[in-house]
Amino acid sequence: MSAVKKVLVVEQLKRTQMNELLGRGKRLDGRSLLDMRDLSVTTNVVEKAEGSARVKLGNTEVIAGVKVSLGTPFPDTPDKGLLVVSAEVLPLASPYAEPGPPDERSIELARVVDRGIRESGMIDVSKLVLEVGKHVYAVFADVSVLNVDGNLFDSTSYAVVAALLTTKIPKYEISPSGEPVKSEEMIPLPITTVPISVTMAKIGDYLIVDPTSEEEAVMDARITLVSDDKGNICAGQKGEPGFLSIDQILLASQICKSKGEEVRAIINKEVERAIGVPKQ
Repeated sequence: MSAVKKVLVVEQLKRTQMNELLGRGKRLDGRSLLDMRDLSVTTNVVEKAEGSARVKLGNTEVIAGVKVSLGTPFPDTPDKGLLVVSAEVLPLASPYAEPGPPDERSIELARVVDRGIRESGMIDVSKLVLEVGKHVYAVFADVSVLNVDGNLFDSTSYAVVAALLTTKIPKYEISPSGEPVKSEEMIPLPITTVPISVTMAKIGDYLIVDPTSEEEAVMDARITLVSDDKGNICAGQKGEPGFLSIDQILLASQICKSKGEEVRAIINKEVERAIGVPKQ
């Protein structure tokens, strides 16, 4: 389902207005170039999920739920558990969303979020193995986009990360017969870091953080970078046909690290509230 505005004449007129404002360090909604919109994170919002979170980033709103089951590892990674991220833009989330199977943008959304979590090593998937080649935990993170007003990459990533941080799974043991046996004990996922994505749009010569739908409609290029707890850039995705200079990419990496610390603090505060254990 597509949730992106088509570029119309009115968007091109707004582009001129945006460029004039950006030259003065301002945006249509009053933010500076590097300001994010208000971010709200609430966890444990889906009763039947092992972990869940609702994220509001400005007017963009998404909800993520995590389900965990036992599965069989992939043949080429018999010593690793499974992680699958999927995303859907609900028809009521945007006037441009259409019913039907996920389109290429929804698929890209899920893959970018998955990559940031996977490449950062957020979950130590080697610890999701009960028996190599036979029994592993399979972690499924499903996202529903409730309202679209730009920057689905970051809002979706924050929801999935927060949901994973509060996920509790049943502990299994392998019986003498070789079958997994479920115990009453609930344990957290083996978390190693908290990855944070930061998406920036290039409009003209300017980079802006957390673009709205209006800004996305006229952007020349988009870049999403993901940093871990130690400030390492661990994943990235460039979108749209426009180019980014080396200096702009270096600037984007610095912005990712600084904004990542701010967002990480917000998510960690909510996780601490939810489970009573501060995340480092």
